[in-house]
Amino acid sequence: MITLMSFNTQHCLNFVTRQIDFDIMADAIRACGADIAGLQEIRDIGENLAEYRAQAGILAGKLGFHCYFGEAIMFNGGNPYGNALLSRFPIESAETFKIKDPEPRGYSGYYETRCVIKAVIALPEGKKLTVCVSHFGLNPDEQENAVAKCMEIGEDRNFVLMGDFNMVPEDPILRPLAGRYYDTSKKARGSVLSFPSDKPDRKIDYIFTSKDIGVIEAGVPAIVASDHRPHTAVIDL
Repeated sequence: MITLMSFNTQHCLNFVTRQIDFDIMADAIRACGADIAGLQEIRDIGENLAEYRAQAGILAGKLGFHCYFGEAIMFNGGNPYGNALLSRFPIESAETFKIKDPEPRGYSGYYETRCVIKAVIALPEGKKLTVCVSHFGLNPDEQENAVAKCMEIGEDRNFVLMGDFNMVPEDPILRPLAGRYYDTSKKARGSVLSFPSDKPDRKIDYIFTSKDIGVIEAGVPAIVASDHRPHTAVIDL
């Protein structure tokens, strides 16, 4: 059995103290028993802002995990920001796919270039698991492009897609993914609302699996570390 976790860390900002706090984020990952964690809103080493550090590497070091960072944007020209993958098991390969920006922009909201990490995890007994991690945009045209990219690079066996999708389950834009993959939250016994972490009122975080994977249980633990609660799922290949 493998425990998956999707967690928007808000660049490791402690929701209560409003300070960067690597320990509380590592403790949240540890408390969830995660073997593989997909993280969103992660910084990497920057050129002109001292607070841009190798956050995925720092968390991996605290947990004894392998890690991969996928850059979505360079904030202020020289400060990488994106998603990350942490794994107890070796990461055999990994790459970052940019999600196409809508042209022209169809809405007045905030736009930001997004990406999808795709990695192959080498599991015990020679098994492999392909994992994608993403953080979708806020506008429907961004979300449509994100869904299209995930459908394009997704696979139908031994595959996991997880992240903050900024859409509730009823959103019609999610239908292609919900039709192709299994939403692990269906196995949750308690609430699956994930945002905001102190008083969640919506589900916008997801772990999807290919339909050949057995899902044993899932949940959204009541952990207030970031502004999102983590989403977990236990699977059996």
